[in-house]
Amino acid sequence: MDTKTPLIGMTLPQLREVAAECGMKPFAAKQIARWLYEKRATDIDSMTDLSIRARQELDKRYCIGRQQPIARAVSSDGTVKYLFEGVGGRDIESVMIPDGERATLCVSSQAGCKMNCRFCMTGRQGFHGNLTAAAIINQVLSVDESQRLTNLVFMGMGEPMDNLDAVLTAIEILTAPWGLAWSPKRITVSSIGKIGELRRLITDTQVHVAISVHSPFGTERAGLMPVERAYPLVEVLDMLRGYDWRHQRRLSVEYIMWRGLNDDMRHADALARLLRGLHCRVNLIRFHAIPDVDLRSADSRTMVAFRDRLNDLGITATIRASRGEDIMAACGMLAGKKKEAGDQ
Repeated sequence: MDTKTPLIGMTLPQLREVAAECGMKPFAAKQIARWLYEKRATDIDSMTDLSIRARQELDKRYCIGRQQPIARAVSSDGTVKYLFEGVGGRDIESVMIPDGERATLCVSSQAGCKMNCRFCMTGRQGFHGNLTAAAIINQVLSVDESQRLTNLVFMGMGEPMDNLDAVLTAIEILTAPWGLAWSPKRITVSSIGKIGELRRLITDTQVHVAISVHSPFGTERAGLMPVERAYPLVEVLDMLRGYDWRHQRRLSVEYIMWRGLNDDMRHADALARLLRGLHCRVNLIRFHAIPDVDLRSADSRTMVAFRDRLNDLGITATIRASRGEDIMAACGMLAGKKKEAGDQ
């Protein structure tokens, strides 16, 4: 394993510090950034507009930091799941979802998760560590489809608001003109609703936001998502009402549907009341069974009726297509891989 400091995951001000440390002029930082994020260099020696001496000095302390996937699995529907080296003894997963001309990458921000949601394999494995900005950006740069990605969602392993500094750094690299120069409209960040961190994300970026709701009733939601006790959903939604969701960016509500638990008209009516006055759309999601969890997905007819009821009540709702279930790549199924003794 390379013990040098990775260059990917660094912002332009950080690269200026690297350039100064290696005896280069400040403008060299933009040259390095171009090699990292535009030209996708995999070694320092290929940075040919830097002098040989500058490259030698850079190579003494730093490496590009790119790491190829450890494994790759392809679903019957074309979804591709990648396994990358993680932290704390747990590898992490990313999922590429093709849809016509779109190619969406679902990236992880943590190995495991502290939130312990009842229905999520990632949360049930415990927390193993935060990913660095380098590890997040590496997922974007190192999947086979990297050059044709159209969208990015922070909906993989982990709670992005629980590793916000690294997530914000990654977003800066993704959207800055010296980075990958993506529009923020191509990026969605999902959260369970840590209010202070969520407010910072909304204030500091223009990315789309998705909030995990799953029940309109606080007591019921707390049984599914312990975070409800610390950050009640009504308080999260009140905070979100203070922002403009009609222009520039979108707010989505994620709602997994379970048979006999949150799929009746009483829940639909309560959800509509809860969201009234908040410009958002609801994504209804089929539950994907995971080991040792006695929850079952709502049936298709019930989901359609629930969707239609929300739409009749003035709440835009759609049923999200399920992708990658046969390779354990669907929503809530990412678990990574535990490193065993002797694993390299």
